[in-house]
Amino acid sequence: MDGNTRGQTPRQPNGARETQILTLLQHAGGALTPGEVVERLQAELTYSTVVTILTRMHGKGMLHRSPRGRAYAYAPVTDDAGFAARRMRSVLDDRPDREAVLARFADELSDADADLLRQMLGDTDGGGTDGADHGTDR
Repeated sequence: MDGNTRGQTPRQPNGARETQILTLLQHAGGALTPGEVVERLQAELTYSTVVTILTRMHGKGMLHRSPRGRAYAYAPVTDDAGFAARRMRSVLDDRPDREAVLARFADELSDADADLLRQMLGDTDGGGTDGADHGTDR
């Protein structure tokens, strides 16, 4: 078994590799080609593995890509907060009762987060934390 794994890093779930590459791209200051990603990962992954991961991430809408020479250069479509917001929206989209999910989410916010959310939504009167405003019976 050692002969087949020489020079390879231990297997990681694809999500962990995507996270590693996404973090690298977010801190790169610009788009990177697969070769530049491999270089910055210090040969942790092979070129073909990086190309596969970048292509899949692009297909998922996580990365922009643009031609650079004979390769593509990849950059994240948003920052870390944007990806968190996309995950939250995806969870919401997957549930049949959006109103109930939003109401439960709002009920579980800390007072500080509820105030921040109200401020961001333009509700400056501070009302609505007692649960009465979270749902309507239709």
